[in-house]
Amino acid sequence: MKKDDLLIAAIFFLFPLFASAQTTDYKVVFDLTSKDSLDHKSVIRWLTEVSKANPNAKMEVVMYGQGYTMVTKERTVVGNAVTSLMANKNISFKVCEVAMKNNNIDKSQLLPGIETVPDGIYEIIHKQREGWGYIKAVH
Repeated sequence: MKKDDLLIAAIFFLFPLFASAQTTDYKVVFDLTSKDSLDHKSVIRWLTEVSKANPNAKMEVVMYGQGYTMVTKERTVVGNAVTSLMANKNISFKVCEVAMKNNNIDKSQLLPGIETVPDGIYEIIHKQREGWGYIKAVH
């Protein structure tokens, strides 16, 4: 094979790989365990920036440990931003039921529309197995 033929063959076979890399879905799960409002504000900023840059991006915030305070009516400092972001069908907020039980939090104490999952860590692992990216939320 000539060099030119080899180059054309390489481009022919490699182009689909490069093209698909550009069209891959953006899916990321954020792991939030902190009650620190700076961490909560960081997550809000990231969700806002990504959704503006890529309106089709799928993002999920999973809260366990003390992370539930981000979406608890009496404790949140970002409640309005959370409510606004939940209007985007591609953004979800999920609280670990184990953490809720350990902290005596009832679902009625959460902002309207917040979902719960049986186990936050399992939810994150499940998303990763489905090909979602992972970000630990710390400032």
